[in-house]
Amino acid sequence: MDSELLVILEQLERDKGINKDILIEAVEMAVASAAKKVWTVDKDEEIKVVLDRKTGKLTTYAGGQEIRSHEFGRIAAQTAKQVVIQKIREAEKDVVFTEYQARVGQIISGGVYRFDKGNIIVDLGKTEAFVPKSEQSGKEEFRQGDRIRAYVLDVKRETRGPQIILSRAHPSFVKRLFELEVPEIFEGIVEIKSIARDAGERTKIAVYSKDEKVDCVGACVGMRGSRVKNIVSELHGEKIDIVRYSSDMKEYIQAALSPAEISQIQINANDKKANIIVADDQLSLAIGKHGQNVRLASRLLGWELNIFSADQWQAQKEDQQKQRAKEGLLLEPQQGQAQATIADLSGVGAKLLENLQNAGYDSLEKIAHSSVEDLTAIKGLGQVRATKMVEEAKNFLKENE
Repeated sequence: MDSELLVILEQLERDKGINKDILIEAVEMAVASAAKKVWTVDKDEEIKVVLDRKTGKLTTYAGGQEIRSHEFGRIAAQTAKQVVIQKIREAEKDVVFTEYQARVGQIISGGVYRFDKGNIIVDLGKTEAFVPKSEQSGKEEFRQGDRIRAYVLDVKRETRGPQIILSRAHPSFVKRLFELEVPEIFEGIVEIKSIARDAGERTKIAVYSKDEKVDCVGACVGMRGSRVKNIVSELHGEKIDIVRYSSDMKEYIQAALSPAEISQIQINANDKKANIIVADDQLSLAIGKHGQNVRLASRLLGWELNIFSADQWQAQKEDQQKQRAKEGLLLEPQQGQAQATIADLSGVGAKLLENLQNAGYDSLEKIAHSSVEDLTAIKGLGQVRATKMVEEAKNFLKENE
């Protein structure tokens, strides 16, 4: 058995990736533990087993003295076999866990092995993984034996072995598909800024090009739509909207709500909210089926988007004015004196007035109670002019009072 044991351990090291020193140490400890149950020694004496790295011979010591017994060979053989089998199983679990833990966030492929309570069990070769029902796309169907690609969502260490959780519904699954299909994204020339998804229905993905010569949308679509078609095919017909990212929030909102045409946008940058006014015939297109278009656009931007038709917006403004009048928030001008407005502030022309209103500053009260930092975020408004505007607005309000 001596040399045979070494051969087995070396073979395990090559085939299973188990360190031979770990195996040798485990065999020594296990054989020593088994020997204690057979031999009677003083309680102060410790039984130690040493495996010769060159010959494979196992030698046992008690209190520093070698013990020879005809029973030792049988004990050593049985125990070593059990330890090796156990270590193989543990090491295989560790190897699988380490391998797939490093692949979290990547796409892997396997074969559909079976179905269990709505979960898809996937055969990866070395081990199995599963796609929970919650991580499946509602409109996809797989049969036993089908090849399946999925996103590695998580790997958990369990007693029975690593649990590899896959997903086909996660937004990052679509992101990884674009990285695999579009070389410009993989190389970092085109960047995916944001992604929002209703699995099986529709995905919106915002892209940006770091190179002015490269069209980010065109790169993702591909020649005659070849690249995006491959991704749509992988997703079993899921619709994909490729949105051009812009630092100008109005342009970004317009692109995110495409194909709807927008008439007017009012932005509240502080609260990340925007009111969007569209023509009556564009309202259903902007909202989308069951609110899907505006919902995905809102998640893509990270903003709250409120869609209004022109008539709805006018009616809401009138309701707000009536409410403010009721609450005494509208300032009544003195008899014979016109009430001051934003247009009366120094340096406020037509263009700046429009920018202020679009940003939600539609009254002197709002300007007077805003900070200079907030006002300077508006296009065309510097710190000096913003400071002066706040002071003038406060003075006008005092005069009106």
